[in-house]
Amino acid sequence: MSQQQRRSKPDKLPVILVVDDNAQNLELIQAYLEDVECRTVVACDGLEALDVVARTKPDLVLLDVMMPKMSGFEVCRRLKSDPATSDIPVIMVTALNEFRDIERGIDSGTDDFVSKPVNRLELLTRVKTMLKLKHLSDTLQRTMAYLSEVERQAQAT
Repeated sequence: MSQQQRRSKPDKLPVILVVDDNAQNLELIQAYLEDVECRTVVACDGLEALDVVARTKPDLVLLDVMMPKMSGFEVCRRLKSDPATSDIPVIMVTALNEFRDIERGIDSGTDDFVSKPVNRLELLTRVKTMLKLKHLSDTLQRTMAYLSEVERQAQAT
């Protein structure tokens, strides 16, 4: 699919929020994501990330851990504790590799990790998998809501 075809239906494309305080990391990840049919939005710190999530409700968040103003751990914790955003998958992109850092990420609710320096194939594989899972989850939620409505209508007659 050409770039023009992708742009012609932007509302149908999944939205990926990339959060990192390093401009080169943002550019690199966005360049890698050109191989995925998606629309990317960016944030440069944790507070901005929460604002962007509230405005755009992305389908996936790629979240740096070590950032000014608010760490990725805290951003993830807030997203996962809010019913309006708890279903958004979060992949932490981090140079941290000690077990306690991984444990902190899991405790904050992350769905997956990608280590820095980012490996393109690993990132794309994990992103595509999370987007498929999100799509399936959204489809299941819509189906359950539809079945609930059908059941409610059947009981009303």
